[in-house]
Amino acid sequence: MRSLVKGRDKVCIVFTDITRATPDHQLVPPILAELEQAGVRDEDITLLCGVGMHRPSTLEEKVAKLGKTVVNRYRVVDHEPQNPEALVDLGTTKSGIPLSVNKIAFEADMLVATGIVEPHQYAGYSGGAKTLAVGAAGEATIAYTHGPRMIDHPSTRLGRIEGNLFQEAVAEAGRRAGLRFIINVVMDDEKRVLAVRAGEPTATFSELVAFARSVYEVPVPQQYDVAVCGAGFPKDVNLYQASRAASYLFFAPTSVVKPGGVFILPAQCEEGAGKGVGEQRYIEKMKNAKDIPSLLADLRRTGYPAGAQRAFVMAKVLEQNDVIVVGCKDPKIVVDAKMTPAADMKEAFEIVKGKLDSELDVLIVPHALLTLPIVRPVAR
Repeated sequence: MRSLVKGRDKVCIVFTDITRATPDHQLVPPILAELEQAGVRDEDITLLCGVGMHRPSTLEEKVAKLGKTVVNRYRVVDHEPQNPEALVDLGTTKSGIPLSVNKIAFEADMLVATGIVEPHQYAGYSGGAKTLAVGAAGEATIAYTHGPRMIDHPSTRLGRIEGNLFQEAVAEAGRRAGLRFIINVVMDDEKRVLAVRAGEPTATFSELVAFARSVYEVPVPQQYDVAVCGAGFPKDVNLYQASRAASYLFFAPTSVVKPGGVFILPAQCEEGAGKGVGEQRYIEKMKNAKDIPSLLADLRRTGYPAGAQRAFVMAKVLEQNDVIVVGCKDPKIVVDAKMTPAADMKEAFEIVKGKLDSELDVLIVPHALLTLPIVRPVAR
């Protein structure tokens, strides 16, 4: 790192927000130490929280992500996706995807991003340039890359990298913005770091994806009647994030649940649907929809703003499967989202038995966001 910078260089480090389990408190301080050794001044370093369309991060969350010493010593700011003055237009990709990025990041002499490489519904695997290209992008970029054409496209699936339009847009945005260095990790279900790599974005990301496949991709012999899908902290903080546990298992190369089957999602959702702009757009779309078929038709016809893509994603899940949310502190939010609330797992399975036969094939995935089941029928 220190060989890439010199004194008086402006440096921007884009790090993930509280909805991502990236151990930034472990990744960022060594980078800062390298910058200090290279003679870069504290006042020339900005730590940019890539919130995407989520709510701004709190001071407590910044401290949790970076550590109190870092927050007190350096400039730490949130990305502003809806502020035109905070953005730089990067043009469009060959496939017509508009690209934009935070101005601080673009104008830096040295641009760095942290990240976690794990299964991702659109990108195949997260990490690489994504913390910058989405977390620090403008609303138009986020809306397009999460739009109906992208989600409906067969290339944007969990685990797929090659030929993935979303992944291509992320990589191109990173190149145009001048992303020169990433530090990414692969973690296990206990949030322990299994692998860490740092360096040039493309090669570093590819190396970690290869390792991540050996960790996350798990063969299963069939589709199931029911899947219990754990979201876990920090994703279970709101319904917007927690619902990913169901959609990830649905958007696997082959859905793990049969058409007509049920996803059971334990999540307290202490923040309800979520407090950010994107989260509120999601719940409003779901709440105001007459039914799932009309919601899908409307969103395909009109498109939707960034954040509301979760409504489109979950509508595609709900078109084929019911989703039961267990333990949500506000059951009305679950109903508004066209899902079924249950107080506990016993009630959830009573609901399932009322819908399906009593003899059920059940798959339990404790960490659904960190597990990519690949349906591979056993030869008979």
